This record gives sequence, C-alpha cells and structure tokens, in this order.
Amino acid sequence: MTDPLPTFPTQSARGVYLKLNDGRTLIDGMSSWWAAVHGYRNPVLDQALKDQIEHSMSHVMFGGLTHKPAVQLTTKLLQLTNNIQDDSSTDYHHFTKVFFSDSGSVSVEVAMKMALQYWFTLEQPSKTKFVSLRNGYHGDTLGAMSICDPVNGMHSMFSGVLAKQLFVSTPTGGMEEDGIQTITEMKQLLEEHHDDIAAVVMEPIVQGAGGMRFYHPSVLRKVRELCDEYDVLLILDEIATGFGRTGTMFASWQNERTYQPWYLTEGSSYSIINSEDRKVASSEIVNADILCLGKALTGGYMTLGATLTTDKVANGISQNGGVFMHGPTFMANPLACSVSLASMNLLTSSPWEERVRNVENALIDHLSPLSELDSVREIRVLGAIGVCELKEGLDRDGMARIQRALVEEGVWLRPFGKLLYTMPPFNCDQLENEHIKKIGEAMYKVVSSKPKA
Repeated sequence: MTDPLPTFPTQSARGVYLKLNDGRTLIDGMSSWWAAVHGYRNPVLDQALKDQIEHSMSHVMFGGLTHKPAVQLTTKLLQLTNNIQDDSSTDYHHFTKVFFSDSGSVSVEVAMKMALQYWFTLEQPSKTKFVSLRNGYHGDTLGAMSICDPVNGMHSMFSGVLAKQLFVSTPTGGMEEDGIQTITEMKQLLEEHHDDIAAVVMEPIVQGAGGMRFYHPSVLRKVRELCDEYDVLLILDEIATGFGRTGTMFASWQNERTYQPWYLTEGSSYSIINSEDRKVASSEIVNADILCLGKALTGGYMTLGATLTTDKVANGISQNGGVFMHGPTFMANPLACSVSLASMNLLTSSPWEERVRNVENALIDHLSPLSELDSVREIRVLGAIGVCELKEGLDRDGMARIQRALVEEGVWLRPFGKLLYTMPPFNCDQLENEHIKKIGEAMYKVVSSKPKA
C-alpha cells in the first residue's frame, strides 16, 4: 500500500502489554487478532519452543515422516473436540481425523476440498456448491473468499473471478426468533439445490470479521438437522471462536443453557440468562462433519491450522484407494505443534471458564457507558467478546483518527467499519479488571470525541 493506516513499530510484548519502539506501553485488547489467549511471553509456551528447538528439530517434512509433537497434538485435539475429559481415553465418538495446514484460512480451503473430494469419490460430482451465511467471513484465500459475503464483505472486487456460491440471510439478532428467516431460507435452498450442494459452511454462534454478530444456538442445531435431511455436509469454522472465547470450549457447544449474550441498545438493555449451569453434555453438542481451527490453536505464537473430520468423510475420500489431494510444505511443523500442545494443556489445566466469565462481567460493566453516546447503536457482549457498534461506519480518515487516539490512551484496538470491539487475552495470568476498565474508558473517550458527520 502507498498510503497505509497508522502503523506503530513494536519492540516487545509481555503479559497483556505491547511495548512500542518509542517506549509507550499499550494494553492489548485484540489478543493479536484473537489468537494470543494466554497473553505474551508466557513462560510455559516459551519453554515448549525452546525445548523443541534445542532437543529435537525445528522442521521436517510431513510426508512419509511423522514426529512426536504432531502425534501428541492430534491426540489432544481429538480429546478436546470429542469432549473427552479423561486424558488416557481414545474413545473418539465423532471426530477421528486431523489434517494440519498453514493457517486458519488454509484450513477452510482444506475443508472445502475435503467436501468436494468426498462427493466426487462417491460418484456425485455435481455436488460442488457451498452455502454460507451473509455477513460471514472465512479467510482471504481464493476458495475461502468465495464463501464470504459477496456484497458486504471485503472481497467484492474479486466477485468476477470467485466461484459462485449460495447464501442465506444471517440471523437478525441473538434471540431464537431472530433466526427464523435464516432457517426458512436454508430449508428452501437445500430442498431445491441439494443435488448441487457439497456443504453448508458457518461460523458457529459468532460471526467474526463480517460484523461481530451473535446468533442463537437453535439456528445451528436446525441447520445440522437440515444438512442431515438433505444429505449435505456441515463445515463449522471455529477459527475465531475455538478454545474458550465464547465461554464454551468451542462455540458449536453452546446450547440454550450456556448461551448468555448481553445487549445494550440505545439505553435499553437485555440479556438471555437461561441457567447458572453452563456445563456441556456431549449429547447436546452440534457436531460438524468437518471442523476448522486456527488462531488460538497455538496460543498466538505461530501460524497453524487444523481441519478435523469423521470416519464417514475420511472413508468416503479414501474409497478405492483415494488420497486427499493436499500437502502443505510446512504441514504439522514441529515447532508449531509443540507450542500448540503446550497451549492446549495450559488452557485445560487453568480456570479458563471462570476467567471468561470474569472478563464477560467486566466487559458488561465497562462498555455499558458507551450506550449513552448518540453515535452508538448497540453494545453487545458474549464471553470474552465485547462489541461497540456505531450507527454510522468510519471512513478511512475516521479509522486512522480513532486508531491514533486509542494509542494515545494506552490501548491497542483495531476498529473497522461500524465496529470498535475488544477480545482481550482472557487466559493471561496478568489480565485484571483494571485493564478492561481502561479499554472501556478509552473506547468511550475516542467515540465521544468522534466528529459528527
């Protein structure tokens, strides 16, 4: 770019803080695009990388060779995604296979290719289309771009070269009734075109970069039922939401008891509080046929993606000696796998659920004052996600001004469009209520000083 938005040279990061080259320190309210859930320079994760590079290897090709970090991480991911509490158990009742790749976006590409190859191998080559929600976002690589919102997303300029996919309306809000139109359109689309559809692709419960919207778990459950009815695969993109961000280990585990979003719209607040019991039973989980993971997969330390699937899909692809046609150079990189395993173990051994609830309560407390401002349409919170949606979008100059103002206030956030949001490092030992308070105060100050149109 010849005229980028403000860029701040960064010297180091530790705990919840970023240190700029000019000596200023900023509270990181973004977890480096939602990935660094434990904060920075975590001693456990640092040590995992040191041990791997000092005592083993930094990389080896993952074709014809394998290694301990990949095997151990595979076991851990299958235990987590199958909601297995016993570390010694390998009773994988749903997800049984893991494919490692370079990043979250590539994990989506892998998922799409899995779905296509599955139907091709089963001699149903016409099933090549994908269905997605409007306002969805699944990555910046070519296949992933095709299932992002073609009108309101970031990739409209590429519409002439992207594969043409199918879309349904996104839920209009977080209540169960807000998803009725979505389900109606989905049923009609699958009924009319199921012979051409390989899979439905969704971000469960939270639409991330497409607008930070929340929707009710009943939508996900009904889509799963429709996919089963019309013989279409379901791909869930948990890249942004996986590993605790919404309050359950995966957003697709949310149900009517666990799902408790909070909204404050132009002075009127409401929340969905169904139960104090936020435990998840395996029987209540909406399971995908293919699951995409990234971001917090390595605790924000290194780039890594994982695509998980079932025996059904794997056996379909492998029928008649078939092999899945994808092979990244840095697939299952040992350094990335070792730090990912350390991150998973750190997360599951920590009081992460309590920490998410504490962050959630702090976000409600400290973002609420923004609703007093005329320029704010809505404040919403779910788990460790806090969103301030403005009535009008920011232009380029507005984003640059707010970015600089936030830095002056000692806070790092990344506004875009109508949104000023925070996803702090919820499992960082150093994260305190005061940090979230400062984030809320900084958001209030920069929004209240926003010039009127």
